[in-house]
Amino acid sequence: MTDTHVYKLLSQADLSAAEASGVTAVPLDVADGYVHLSGIAAVSETARLYYSGQAIVHLLEFAVADLPPLKWEPSRGGTLFPHLYGELHIAVACRQWQLSPDADGAPRMPEDL
Repeated sequence: MTDTHVYKLLSQADLSAAEASGVTAVPLDVADGYVHLSGIAAVSETARLYYSGQAIVHLLEFAVADLPPLKWEPSRGGTLFPHLYGELHIAVACRQWQLSPDADGAPRMPEDL
């Protein structure tokens, strides 16, 4: 893939846990054995599908060059998603946003994304 950045969505509780430990440990990631990330084209839909209705959602941006090699694997309808088979250290995030819900309850993406 040619994406230069990938994105991780976290609930408030997941971000608090990641800040305490230094790495993300979302239950779905732990169960699946890899860190679920999104490319720029899919992050908004991922937020809508999995984080709608939450008062606060955090979006972290990571430069692909700063991460261990990612595997781009098909998911939702064949769309390729970046997966990290290792730990995602939040200290290497290059940007972070706190997303609030839009009128439909889906996390509102930042204008500078």
